[in-house]
Amino acid sequence: MLPDIDSLALFVRAAEMGNLTRAAEASHITVPAASRRLALLEHQFKATLFERHSRGLQLTPAGEHLLAMAREIIAGVHHLRAEMGNYASGRHAVLRVHGNTSAMTQFLPADVAEFQAGHDDLRILLEECWSDEAVRRVKAGAADLGVVVEGCDLGGLWHRPYRSDQLAAVIRDDDPIQGDTLPFQALLERDLVGLEGGSTLTRLLAEQAVRHERPMALRVQVRSFEAVCRAVEAGLGVGVLPLAAARGFAPAMGLRALPLQDAWALRRMVLCTREAPRDGSPLQALVRHLEVAGA
Repeated sequence: MLPDIDSLALFVRAAEMGNLTRAAEASHITVPAASRRLALLEHQFKATLFERHSRGLQLTPAGEHLLAMAREIIAGVHHLRAEMGNYASGRHAVLRVHGNTSAMTQFLPADVAEFQAGHDDLRILLEECWSDEAVRRVKAGAADLGVVVEGCDLGGLWHRPYRSDQLAAVIRDDDPIQGDTLPFQALLERDLVGLEGGSTLTRLLAEQAVRHERPMALRVQVRSFEAVCRAVEAGLGVGVLPLAAARGFAPAMGLRALPLQDAWALRRMVLCTREAPRDGSPLQALVRHLEVAGA
């Protein structure tokens, strides 16, 4: 009996997350069902794939070897599905681009649309996710191109610079803070509105608060830039967002966006793929277009 693709995908999620509960949630199945699937895989391969500890799952040597092969298999299946879908759409290639929230909110859709306009035979699927998730999907073959914030673990991936974004404080128009810019440290006396803990931005702000040896009072956590601005508008605290995104919401909500003075507040975006794109391939053409747009 051969292992099914869904069980292999579950195995990859469990290996990457190190947690069965989270892997089951990501696979939209119950924890007992996920446990049975992994046990069946171990029975089929006659090898122990995980060591189970109170702190989570740890791959055995056999599990490490299977992880590399399973990623290749899943990547092949995704590629097969995309390529076969071209016959229905009349296009000859599909590229799956997964961009982080900052890039998706500011410039990536316009850059991709400009490229798409000159390539009618190509279909580009664009999806938003956190940077770490985009990296995982590229490594697993679920995405052809990731657009992430510099600082992610890009080990084993081919990558090139893209664009930059400037972080800014988001405050109400009637906030007593004066000036055109301010240091992040000035916000640590205030209640903060931020993205959920899995976001690269929230982790960055927490790291900087630690460096200042100050607590970060994260009063509200939400899932989108607009929700951050809505909470600031309601008077629940101040936010930190990419400047261009904040300025897009500010006029309608009675907000101001003040660039942060800190050097780390200028963040660089990176394009990443599993390997260097083949010469003459649609992926290479898209990467070159985005590099030029970023420059």
